[in-house]
Amino acid sequence: MLKPTHTTLLLFLLVCLSWHTISGQHTWQEAFKVLGIAWNRDGTLNRTVQIPMVDPTPYEDSKPTPTALSQDIYLSPYNKAYIRLYIPLNPPKNKKLPLIIYLHGGDFVLFSASTVIFHNFCNDIASQFPAVVASVEYRLAPENRLPAAYDDALNAIFWAKNQALGVGGRDPWMEYADFSRVFLLGSSSGANIAYHVALRALDFDIRPLQIKGLLLNQAYFGGVKPTQSELRLKDDPYVALYVNHVLWSLALPRNLNRDHEFCNPISGGTYMGRVFRLPKVYIKGDYGDPLVDRSVQLAKFLQSCRVPVYSRFNQGGFHGIELQNQTAAQELYNEMKWFVNNVCANEEIEGIVSSDHSSQ
Repeated sequence: MLKPTHTTLLLFLLVCLSWHTISGQHTWQEAFKVLGIAWNRDGTLNRTVQIPMVDPTPYEDSKPTPTALSQDIYLSPYNKAYIRLYIPLNPPKNKKLPLIIYLHGGDFVLFSASTVIFHNFCNDIASQFPAVVASVEYRLAPENRLPAAYDDALNAIFWAKNQALGVGGRDPWMEYADFSRVFLLGSSSGANIAYHVALRALDFDIRPLQIKGLLLNQAYFGGVKPTQSELRLKDDPYVALYVNHVLWSLALPRNLNRDHEFCNPISGGTYMGRVFRLPKVYIKGDYGDPLVDRSVQLAKFLQSCRVPVYSRFNQGGFHGIELQNQTAAQELYNEMKWFVNNVCANEEIEGIVSSDHSSQ
């Protein structure tokens, strides 16, 4: 008789859980169907979400014609982490460009730096800012639970530091980067990663890199007690409350709840005493997104810690709107570009702008 392994027992437990409710009348099985995921026998996930992945476009004559050039640079032979690096088609010859380190969304469980929606997003950032963009391919949960994604993002910062120092030779495209103007940009779970890795980077000497600012778009945070926006939009088609419960169960280390600092950044934890050392922060949210109250809370918390914050909270919208609505995407590009340019010029940026206060 085969002796049950830890993985077998875990799978048995999850199969049992799939027939029990998470919150309200919803089940784990229902959440897995919404997310397009299923368990494999070895405890990994089968991800069936039909969003294509695309190759980089390193040449101007690549098909289809790119708006920016891109290439993949592998960081580790062990965990398949890599950087998808972007530069404008015609970068300026006598001017260095900001370096944007980008962390994609996907709730820690889905997608890749090569997923077409994020690839196109980075193309647009590189061409419109213009900027050098380093998009990080990080490990996903539950195969690699947090803090694995934070570790991979921090390794990307170390890679950028080595590029600045010329350790092992500098990639020719990085000659266009201004290592004194580095920004961390993330959407959804990527914004969570950007926030946490900025705090972690404070423990290290990353000179000559200078992280000038954070750009947090619809940050994916949570907590045990639901907010008003989470309750008001509990059946949201993109990030329903019961789906969030499952996603955090997959992403967090086992036996930790949603008030752990990885999920709830204002609940306390290891890095609370360092928050005041963060650079300038841009926070964007939409009142049609169930997670918006978490961003409002974070903005107020950072301001209480005397961190310069510029926040924009828009009426309506939904989670991931910039990936589906070109007008919303262009508005986001314009505002992030404004933030980057003003930070680089040492202009004042602090303030909270809201077009609707109904969620507060």
